[in-house]
Amino acid sequence: MSSEKLVTTEVIADLLSVTVRRVQQLAKEGIIPAAKTKPYSFDLYEVAQTYIKYLNDKVVGKENRTHDVKQAEEEKLRAEADWKMAKAKMSEIQLAELEGNMHRAEDVVEVMNALVYAVRSNILSLPGRLAIDVVEAKTANEASAIIRAECNNILNDLSNYKYNPDEFRRRVKERQGKKEESEDDED
Repeated sequence: MSSEKLVTTEVIADLLSVTVRRVQQLAKEGIIPAAKTKPYSFDLYEVAQTYIKYLNDKVVGKENRTHDVKQAEEEKLRAEADWKMAKAKMSEIQLAELEGNMHRAEDVVEVMNALVYAVRSNILSLPGRLAIDVVEAKTANEASAIIRAECNNILNDLSNYKYNPDEFRRRVKERQGKKEESEDDED
């Protein structure tokens, strides 16, 4: 650096379209190189290159931040769309349940358990219902026929079991009533 290439703070301020104070701040921050600090003097060529690089880096940083913001907005929109789709799916499921086209597993388990307990109860009551008839039977074949007939009655009752959509509707309405009551309690 020769001293003829050195320029004052005012020349740099005019060149960069900033104030003299801003040129001093840029020099203190190390953004532009100062050849001397008291009084400030600068190599015009070096300052121009360094300041252009600084501005370029700043623009690239903004572009990166803009890209990050756009990416975050896209992710937010995607998440909102996913949430809306999940909410729509839940509404479809609730509608199918209300229409009786679909049942909650817990309701199916309860209805099937009731059926199993009814069959179990019938089977466990067999000895009491058949004891007198079997004792009065004259042969083992006659006792066997009495037992078989009663077992067939139980199986016949079981085969006549019909799906009852009203039972499931009742459960849905109960659940909705409980849900509305809990919502009222929250208010």
